[in-house]
Formats: sequence, structure tokens, C-alpha cells
Amino acid sequence: MVNSTAMLLQQYNSYANPAAKIGRMARNGNLIPIIKGLYETDCTVPCHYLAGIIYGPSYLSFEFALAWHDLIPEAVYTYTSATCGKKKKKQYETPFGVYTYRDVPVAAFPYGTELHEENGYGYVIASAEKAVCDQLYTCSPCSNRMELKTLLFDDLRIDETAFHNADMEKMAELAGLYQTTNHHLLISMIKEIKRHEYHY
Repeated sequence: MVNSTAMLLQQYNSYANPAAKIGRMARNGNLIPIIKGLYETDCTVPCHYLAGIIYGPSYLSFEFALAWHDLIPEAVYTYTSATCGKKKKKQYETPFGVYTYRDVPVAAFPYGTELHEENGYGYVIASAEKAVCDQLYTCSPCSNRMELKTLLFDDLRIDETAFHNADMEKMAELAGLYQTTNHHLLISMIKEIKRHEYHY
């Protein structure tokens, strides 16, 4: 489980020097330092459990969530998360892996996420639809729908079948929260897909 320095100092306050006790436990491997002031007691903990604890408020998204939902074929070894109002990208290199955090619009941040609770930990991850929208927010603007399709299916390597199996209405609704050229084109593309489905 994750413990803060303050929690550990309280836990070992009967020792003459609680800070020294914590230092010994870290050296012996009983406590694994995550970042300054945070320790994990279990070296086998699934690394994505820690993303929201390291820096927040945040939720797992971008490449990690795209891979999680089988939208991209590659395994992702960086734990990528969305934040809002932080202004700059943050990165933490820890014994559990590399964790990165970047902003999405404040209006979009609270929507399209899923809370999972496992083994006493809770973590929040973007839905498939939200992960696509968040990833598009990081990309340069496309000039038309054809460019957007190239970006999605060639450059980002999003699986076209998995994309079409996503909830298109939900994706369009989420896309409307970003107010960018890419998201306006995505909404237009979804309307085109829906028209095609209607006719067939």
C-alpha cells in the first residue's frame, strides 16, 4: 500500500528516531520510494495503480488508455495521464516506471472516465472514446476529414474496426467539449459514419 512520510512518522512515533526507521526500511526494500514523500510497501503492485496518487487530480489517458482499450496495437510502457489547469507537462521517473501528465481542457476533464477498484487501490482511466479525444488534443490541427483519418488510422495507428466499435454518439458528445479544429472534424467524421450506417 502507499504511505506518505507523514503517515509513516505517525506509525513509528514510538521509535526514538522515526525518520531513521523509515530510512532503514527503504534501504532494506521494505519501503519503495515512489516520489519525494511517498512510499509503496509492495514491489509487485501493478504500476498503473499509482498514477493518480503520484500527481493529481488526474486520470490515465492518451497512449496508455488507447492501448488499455485495444485501440492501438503497441504495448505502452509509459503511464500517461490527463490533468487540467496545470499549464505544463510533468514527468516522474520512479522505480515503478515513467509517469507523464499533461493538460486537457477544464470543460472536458471531468467527463468520460471510469473508476476501477482493485486490491484495495482505486484508479481512474479514460473510456475508449475519451482517450481518442484526449489524444487528438495533443496533435497539430488537421485541415480536413481526410487528414484526420490519416492522423487517426496511420499516424496514431488506431485500429479502424475498434474505433468503429466505440460509442460514436458518446465520442461526438465528448469531442464537443474541446473546441479545437481536430475535434470539430471528428464530430463531422462521426456524422459521416452515422449517415453511411443509416443508408446501409
